[in-house]
Amino acid sequence: MKRLILLSLGLLGLLGGCSSPTPMLDSSFGQSVLFDKQAQYLNPQAGMQPSKPAGLDGKSAQAVLDRYHQTYKSPPPAFNVINIGGTIAGGSSSGGQ
Repeated sequence: MKRLILLSLGLLGLLGGCSSPTPMLDSSFGQSVLFDKQAQYLNPQAGMQPSKPAGLDGKSAQAVLDRYHQTYKSPPPAFNVINIGGTIAGGSSSGGQ
């Protein structure tokens, strides 16, 4: 009996070593480092060259932010809904038979 238990534990240990606990992570392991290395190969002096950032200039960006902040100072305007031929909740108003 003791020999059977030891044999089964040994077999489970061997089978456990064959399985991969994270197949999705293992398939892309190291990709970020590879991409960073490739970017450095393409332009090794990229960090030394000052470049103009893409996007808006300062005045335009400030105007966009001001307009964005203005939208939260008052609630949006209410509007009337014209409902013809039904109820707002979508149920029937007949009430029965």
